[in-house]
Amino acid sequence: MKKTLSLLLMGFVGMAGTYALAGSTREDTVERLQKSVDVLHAIMSAPDKGIPEEVLSGAKCILVVPDLIKGGFIFGAKHGRGVATCRTSEGWSAPAFVSVGGGSWGLQIGVEGVDLVMLVMNEQGFQHLLSSKFELTGEGSAAAGPVGRHASAGTDWKMNTEMLTYSRSKGVFAGLTLEGAVVEEDNDSTHAIYGKATAFRTILDGKTLTPKSAEAFIHAVSQAGQQARIAEAGDGKK
Repeated sequence: MKKTLSLLLMGFVGMAGTYALAGSTREDTVERLQKSVDVLHAIMSAPDKGIPEEVLSGAKCILVVPDLIKGGFIFGAKHGRGVATCRTSEGWSAPAFVSVGGGSWGLQIGVEGVDLVMLVMNEQGFQHLLSSKFELTGEGSAAAGPVGRHASAGTDWKMNTEMLTYSRSKGVFAGLTLEGAVVEEDNDSTHAIYGKATAFRTILDGKTLTPKSAEAFIHAVSQAGQQARIAEAGDGKK
């Protein structure tokens, strides 16, 4: 009898721990969505010092990783979790959750938290993102993105670069190189928000409804894209 009660108690404790972990993951993911909204608002409020209008309006997908941690001594490392959405025939897809990790070689001292923004610029980059795991500069071609109201006429980002990457630190955007970073699906966050395992491709292809907790993020992405297109069209008339 005592043994049976002990087993039942252990089972209840295990279930409680699982629910607590799931709740914590959901809270963290919802907070990440809100921080990503803040990053997008920063893009819209600083067009002269942010991502160029034609780059933002032409992006197939937008990926935001708030508080990407960079740090190390001699060897550097990067890690963060973020959220992505892609254009579909009916607007922007529901959010898919990702993690970004990887190493870099070089003399580095200290730890720094930055916001990362990645823009997928062409179909090849989109297919790499749909694969749910790929390495930048390995399978996926990435480059530090241009900054300012307009992209430099001398850049070839429209033709050759699959992804453009940016960092935001202390309110200032800058092009960022992520040599060897790996982008992959964040299954824990996906399950926490959608309540079940949901295929990465299904979400980004626009076949999944946006959950209420992510509506503000999708709205912010839509606003940023519309603002960029309007500004670009206005500049073209000058």
